[in-house]
Amino acid sequence: MRVFRLLLVALFLAGCSVISIDFTPRIQPLREQTVEGTGAGKVLLMDLSGVISEEPLISLGAQAPRVSILARVREELKKAEDDDRIQALVVRINSPGGTATASDILYRELSAFKARKKIPVVAAIMDVGASGGYYVALAADTIVAHPTTVTGSIGVVMLTLNAEGLLQKVGIAPLAIKSGAKKDMGSPFRGLSDEERQIFQGVIDDLYGRFVSLIAKERRMPEDKVRAFADGRIYTARQAKELGLVDRVGYLEEAVEAAKQAARLSEARVVMYHRPREYRSNIYSGTPVPEPIQPSLLQLSSLLIGPGPRFLYLWWP
Repeated sequence: MRVFRLLLVALFLAGCSVISIDFTPRIQPLREQTVEGTGAGKVLLMDLSGVISEEPLISLGAQAPRVSILARVREELKKAEDDDRIQALVVRINSPGGTATASDILYRELSAFKARKKIPVVAAIMDVGASGGYYVALAADTIVAHPTTVTGSIGVVMLTLNAEGLLQKVGIAPLAIKSGAKKDMGSPFRGLSDEERQIFQGVIDDLYGRFVSLIAKERRMPEDKVRAFADGRIYTARQAKELGLVDRVGYLEEAVEAAKQAARLSEARVVMYHRPREYRSNIYSGTPVPEPIQPSLLQLSSLLIGPGPRFLYLWWP
């Protein structure tokens, strides 16, 4: 009641002017929390879960506002870079991938951080680290896969819509006035011609080649060997180890220990960054609003929204 009276007084004092009240919760700076261990040295545990995208994906249970995975990772890495006690990084990955650009940006951010900070980076793949999720893991010095991990799905998929038949049923005829015959190729309002399909295939082949060359570079194997198994299929942790896609099969604790050993730390605190009121108590603490490992139809629709088709490093069974 008191708040209501204060609002009435404010309206009275404002006269005819408009009062804008923003009740949106502010995004607070990251805070550090120790989740296990002791010692002066620190191992940062970073969580990369869900579909990788440039923007936060639509989620029915999400709390606004949300920070995109790219912005959060860059913020965490900047905070870690300014802390001399951070001597190793463990990236916990649980992702089927996402857009080609977002996956590439995360790989670059981790690689640049490793080069500047000069500390060991270990990737720990949990349930899924497929396609773009594996692409990001390539930035690590060591990749540890959980015994029940699913990884691989190396390749590119293009998502677009064809609503031409639906529009014809409701009597809608879209009109595109264009400067060239290919200007609107990939439009959801008409199908693709054979020539347009070949053009898109060329783009996909080029993005696929980038993925393959990155694996060859980071995993130190010939490109022809990578292409032999990089046909989009998924692999178990054991199969991935035999192919050379991962270094070890083990649990998250073993990934943390590997990071400590690489940093020559006999003891260290494992720390995570979080916003106020976010839960962080052990190494399995995750994001406050967990994303499903496989994208929902709602999230896939958000990937499709935008100018033109989307090219994805994404496992989408």
